[in-house]
Amino acid sequence: MLTNIPEVKLGIIAVSRDCFIISLSERRRAAVCAECAARGMDIYECRTTVENERDMLRAVDEVKSAGCNALVVFLGNFGPETPETLIARHFDGPVMYAAAAEESGGDLIDGRGDAYCGMLNCSYNLGMRHLRAWIPAYPVGTAADVARMIAEFRPIARALIGLSRLKIITFGPRPQDFFACNAPIKGLYELGVEVEENSELDLLVAYRAHAGDSRIPGVCADMAREMGEGRYYPDLSERLAQFELTLLDWAEQHRGSREYVAFADKCWPAFPEEFGFEPCYVNSRLASRGIPVSCEVDIYGALSEYIGMCVSEDTVTLLDINNSVPADLYRSEIAGRFPYELSDTFMGFHCGNTPSCKLCAERAVKYQLIQHRLLEPAGSEPDFTRGTLEGDIAPGEITFYRLQCDSEGVLRAYIAEGEVLPVATRSFGGIGVFAISEMGRFYRHVLLEKRYPHHGAVAFGHHGRALFEVMRLLGVRDIAYNQPKGLPYPTENPFN
Repeated sequence: MLTNIPEVKLGIIAVSRDCFIISLSERRRAAVCAECAARGMDIYECRTTVENERDMLRAVDEVKSAGCNALVVFLGNFGPETPETLIARHFDGPVMYAAAAEESGGDLIDGRGDAYCGMLNCSYNLGMRHLRAWIPAYPVGTAADVARMIAEFRPIARALIGLSRLKIITFGPRPQDFFACNAPIKGLYELGVEVEENSELDLLVAYRAHAGDSRIPGVCADMAREMGEGRYYPDLSERLAQFELTLLDWAEQHRGSREYVAFADKCWPAFPEEFGFEPCYVNSRLASRGIPVSCEVDIYGALSEYIGMCVSEDTVTLLDINNSVPADLYRSEIAGRFPYELSDTFMGFHCGNTPSCKLCAERAVKYQLIQHRLLEPAGSEPDFTRGTLEGDIAPGEITFYRLQCDSEGVLRAYIAEGEVLPVATRSFGGIGVFAISEMGRFYRHVLLEKRYPHHGAVAFGHHGRALFEVMRLLGVRDIAYNQPKGLPYPTENPFN
């Protein structure tokens, strides 16, 4: 269960132009609320209908008093341009606008609301006031249509609320030669996200202070239940539990004015030898409860993970866009079975931060092969390089995405839907065979051309629609995706 993301409490305010019949807007508002209830979706029905600015202030006060943190402004008829758009200014939270469709060809005199026209003026006024609000792809509809729009708004609102109250806590600078995880913090402040940067030494001191913590045996028992007999190192569990408690306590003690937290931690090269373990399994456990812990001090990786958690209401992971699929493996396991070319496939990998619930049944706590090779004596049994959570990632639909502030301080994003194939990787780490249509072109003309880092966030399921809307509402102007063959990228040679 994710405990580090917001609960969306929706309210709806109906607006009415004073030259239209107010009861038409109120009746249509009630019908929308009834449709929401039929879908099991709670929404607070504001009883103040807005015709003027005084109504607007009363209505906003009413929904705030009711505890609403996201709002639907519903044009039951044409609507009053100034008061309806000022709602978005006075309400502290995400706002959506939608309008009522006409109901019957036999009732187009007193029953005509002209909200189709009113949405144009509403949008124009929002723009003049530089107010960001979510307008659905086609924002005019019946009560059932508007209820579906509201359902689509919920994950978008959850992400926006979460980001407005998020603090990212970091430990250590990025490892040498990992400038790809460059993280200008200016972009975080533009998004309303706070950041607290700390030294690895601060974390080490806090970890040592947790030695002998009375909660450690309980955490060890929980780790044993999660992994199962023979799938973890019993002698290592106490060290890992001590670290888990260190991070959780740090989050509580340092969240400050913020409700939600994420971590971006340095995990090599000095970490395993000084702490006595690799932190990957602990990172996976925190991610499974809604607290991202990105590797290699990837601040925008942690940010991206958090957005995906809010949108999907599920855990996520952060992976290297790591290695190509060998041609012989492609021919034997993928060609003819799945509709992908070799260039559509790649392997997503990290040492072991993917939550166990997203790995195949054979997952286990193991050791970091590369670090063992570098840091521990040749031929020795692994010791402090243990602590990774390894296994093939379970097959299913995924969305690969990232929000990044580039080296010039510009926010940009990419989103691509695909799947993890049911193909054994024959490799180590937390790893899967990924397939995304036209990945080869996307790799060249988005990931390389726009200089994205090698880390990508992975949401489990297809969530591109909601992620796109979140990025757009955050003011990201460059949102790239894997374009189909008939739609070339600006940098793509048309003579290929």
